[in-house]
Amino acid sequence: MTPRDTDLTQAGLAPSGRGRVLLLACGALAHEIIALRRMNGWDHLDLQCLPAIWHNHPERIVPAVQDIVAARHGDYDRIFVVYADCGTGGQLQAACDSLGVRMIAGPHCYSFFEGNTRFAEHADEITAFYLTDFLTRQFDAFVWKPLGLDRHPALLDMYFGNYETLVYLAQTDDADLTARGAKIAARMGLTFERRFTGYGDLAKALAQA
Repeated sequence: MTPRDTDLTQAGLAPSGRGRVLLLACGALAHEIIALRRMNGWDHLDLQCLPAIWHNHPERIVPAVQDIVAARHGDYDRIFVVYADCGTGGQLQAACDSLGVRMIAGPHCYSFFEGNTRFAEHADEITAFYLTDFLTRQFDAFVWKPLGLDRHPALLDMYFGNYETLVYLAQTDDADLTARGAKIAARMGLTFERRFTGYGDLAKALAQA
């Protein structure tokens, strides 16, 4: 799978001259970024996404970011990388530093959605499995099927036997997504907890971008 743009024309994000910022983001954040752009009138921000499934292959993220920054830096005044570390072991931050571009702070989206400071206060939650709005919508495609649980349900205990709680970090107050999250927790045999985070540090990072 190769990097792909979101549908920029349909989303109203097509580049139009100077004074613009390119957001190079994980596809799992596209919905939230577009919502924040519309809510705040950030018309100077354009969006290009890498495939969300690359969270299962973090080794692909850094080379793709490097290639796109090299190809598009002349088209924009700034490029902002809307990824946290996301399993790259510090390599993404090192690449951004060498390229002279900024990225969002934090280890992963669970942290910056809740707020990195607040998430760090839950560092002892080693038995918690986290969902966001995106993962609640796409749980089967991004978790259940890639782990083979649709074909081998007996593997559930091997993967998640040490977990106790499913924590749904909700970006939106959506009753349907909350119900989906509760059903996922029941399917996994976990206690369900919902925390409304809103957009957390993502909103702050984009405002600064």
